[in-house]
Amino acid sequence: MLRNSLRVIIIAALGWILFQVYSGYSSRDELNELAGYYATEGLSEVGAANLVTSVVVTYRGLDTLGEVTILFLTALIIGLMLKAEHRGDRTRLRESSEFLVTASHVLLPVIFMVGVYIFINGHLTPGGGFQGGAILASTLILMLLSFTNSKISHKVLEITESVSGISFIVLGILGVILAGGFLDNKILPLGEFGKLFSAGAIPVIYSFIGLKVGAELSTIILEFNQIQGTDDKSL
Repeated sequence: MLRNSLRVIIIAALGWILFQVYSGYSSRDELNELAGYYATEGLSEVGAANLVTSVVVTYRGLDTLGEVTILFLTALIIGLMLKAEHRGDRTRLRESSEFLVTASHVLLPVIFMVGVYIFINGHLTPGGGFQGGAILASTLILMLLSFTNSKISHKVLEITESVSGISFIVLGILGVILAGGFLDNKILPLGEFGKLFSAGAIPVIYSFIGLKVGAELSTIILEFNQIQGTDDKSL
């Protein structure tokens, strides 16, 4: 009885909060001062066709650093929590279907190239490092489903994550030294607007972000897969 009463109270409280938010909502007819500055000055200052990229990578680059740091800590904590002995001694799993294996040979390089394309072109089109990195990590899922008995080295993922993270920090510091602030993209020429080699260092920064995010998400997937293999053996 008490548990049901608490549920009703919680639901009622959430409903009241949502009602207050809805009733007090009013649409804006114009951008606020900060958003207006991004919209009017972003093109000339950053040179990126994708305004969101200008905000994420340059104007609020410290926020992006915090986000990738949180993702790194998440992967680290999962690795510590799921640590198991004899992790490499996995039982041989049932082979995947020939259809899935054949399709994987075709799809894996395509998915990988799409992920790379998305974070390299993040300054021109919707997308960027986080989206491209997530797509790269999806190739690992397909590999684990298709090639069930294959072994994937943690060392490669660790090196990729470390090199990408350090490079990301170095680019940020170079922005302070050579330009106007942390992750300032003017450490490289802005180039011609709308071209691949434009927006200064943003394509380089987003590439390192994409590799870092892809390696961290892949690490999380691999940790869950390996602990599952250990559990299967214990059964």
